[in-house]
Amino acid sequence: MKPRRLHTLHRPAVGTTSSGHLIFVHGGYATAGCWNEYFLPWFSRQGFDCHALDLSGHGKSEGRERLDSFGIDDYAQDLAQVAEDLDEPAVLIGHSMGTVVVERFLERHQARAAILMAPVPATGILGATMKIALTEPSFFSQQARAIRGEYNEQTLETMREVYYSEETSSEDLMRFAGLFQGESRRALMDLTLLAMRLARRRPKLPVLVLGGQSDAVFPPDLLGFTAARWHADVAVIPRAGHTLMLDAHWLAAAERMAEWLDRLV
Repeated sequence: MKPRRLHTLHRPAVGTTSSGHLIFVHGGYATAGCWNEYFLPWFSRQGFDCHALDLSGHGKSEGRERLDSFGIDDYAQDLAQVAEDLDEPAVLIGHSMGTVVVERFLERHQARAAILMAPVPATGILGATMKIALTEPSFFSQQARAIRGEYNEQTLETMREVYYSEETSSEDLMRFAGLFQGESRRALMDLTLLAMRLARRRPKLPVLVLGGQSDAVFPPDLLGFTAARWHADVAVIPRAGHTLMLDAHWLAAAERMAEWLDRLV
């Protein structure tokens, strides 16, 4: 398959030595820029060589005009394309939909380790979608407004209730607006039907499963199911919401991840 033109953000390790490569994979409706606000500069200062890719059809990568044609397998190929350009296996860090991309990548490729942040459960997103539809009936219309950049007070409050902690400010939510976009219908269907797909292999490697205590999308009581599949360590970040890398409590998440990574090094 012809390689796609992928845009990546790169923050080299600060200092004379590197603790290895980290590749960050964004979730649905997001772009690589969501990592660049806090995580990329912070982890580079901890000595990691940091990369974040825009999946096909996202951000500045190829395929924006045919976004709906890309599925999870395409995104996993994107990740493989970036990983193959590095001089050694990387630690893969995925968020939400990005965790499924990482897991799909691991069916065919090697990695040093993986961190699954707010992971999509093996049953897929249908349960979460139905729950949000019942508890936040205006969510889907407000999310559509947010993607178009049409924020009002209700939009901000709805996005905060679903995706962030209550401590995350409206000013920050407005600042983050340009980091998000529409998502592929094919990818969303893949996530909806996830429970019907059998994984091909599950390699043995160090895995950390990380979630927010206040995650309204995938609550922390679901983390154990993902962790059991990978024999993984589990960490819950107090008060944090779903969008861990941008939440008001992002630093607590980053520090917990760094502690775990330090043990690998």
